[in-house]
Amino acid sequence: MTLHLYFARRFFWTFLSLTAGFALFQALLDLVDELRRLDDSVGFGQVLKLVALKLPEGLYQILPLVMILSAIALFLNLSRTSELVVVRAAGRSGLAVLAAPVIVAVAIGALTVAMLNPIVAVTSKRYADLRELYTAGGTSALSIGAEGLWLRQGGPEGQAVIHADRTNPEATVLYDVSIVAYAPDGGPVRRITAAEAALREGEWVLSDAKAWSLAAGLNPEASARSHDTLIVPSTLTQDSIRDRFGKPSSIAIWDLPAFIADLEEAGFSARRHIVWLQMELARPLFLVAMVLIGAGFTMQPSRLNRTGLAVLSAVLLGFGLYYVRNFAQIMGENGQLTPELAAWVPPAASVLLAAGLVLQREDG
Repeated sequence: MTLHLYFARRFFWTFLSLTAGFALFQALLDLVDELRRLDDSVGFGQVLKLVALKLPEGLYQILPLVMILSAIALFLNLSRTSELVVVRAAGRSGLAVLAAPVIVAVAIGALTVAMLNPIVAVTSKRYADLRELYTAGGTSALSIGAEGLWLRQGGPEGQAVIHADRTNPEATVLYDVSIVAYAPDGGPVRRITAAEAALREGEWVLSDAKAWSLAAGLNPEASARSHDTLIVPSTLTQDSIRDRFGKPSSIAIWDLPAFIADLEEAGFSARRHIVWLQMELARPLFLVAMVLIGAGFTMQPSRLNRTGLAVLSAVLLGFGLYYVRNFAQIMGENGQLTPELAAWVPPAASVLLAAGLVLQREDG
């Protein structure tokens, strides 16, 4: 037990050190990128806030890379100090050394999914809101529930709140639509209802619409006008709407099941969210595969091992499996694979491949 705790502690501190290094490096890159993209009207403090909000999502994405590098660093140090040789001479198999890092990887994976995932969901959504506010002067939002779909779009002319009972899966056509437009100072100026609203480039095309003026001193019903077709300017695009409800990482994993049910009830396709949910549940298994791959190439004594080639091979294999996992995710989102197959087969295959590599290197 003492030996396992020792290796677990070594691996955990190696992981924390590399995570801190990557966090600093990524924060500097994000800072330069935000300063380059934003104009002088955005203060340096606001830029730092954007960088801090973007950082958790970036670290979450590179977690497999940090995990495989942590395993490589740990086992290279153990090989160079001959600690693995001592363990083997004491009658313990080299495979026993892997138990502690694997358990730590599972624990880190479970904690990141349970705790870091909701944090990333909140910070990434807040980052998108602030980024849009600083660049476009207004924010857009979307809410989906049993009462239908709610959208908010912003622009120089003011805000507009859009409600629809349902929509098509591509989020380009809304049905039974109600729009309330607000002036830049916040007061309502116009209300529109329509049987259908189709999103085009820079505008909503409303069919069978009726508009009321809400200006002070006017009778709204007396000023109401009906239109077969009515054009309403819009700052929204299909991608921006899909990002609001369709970017699965912006939804905390604890809220995903209910959100998926609301999406399907509102008429949207929830396949991307279902695949993402399964991918997140399988994340700890994939992190275990990264640990095994790093160990498989670096557990041999350093004098018997071409260290540079071993590290390069481990990293390249890790990247290859990572892209296979992403490719399977795309196939799952496109409907070519079931969500369960897309999410669980690549991590399971990666673990089996890495375990075979470790066994071959360790026991021949």
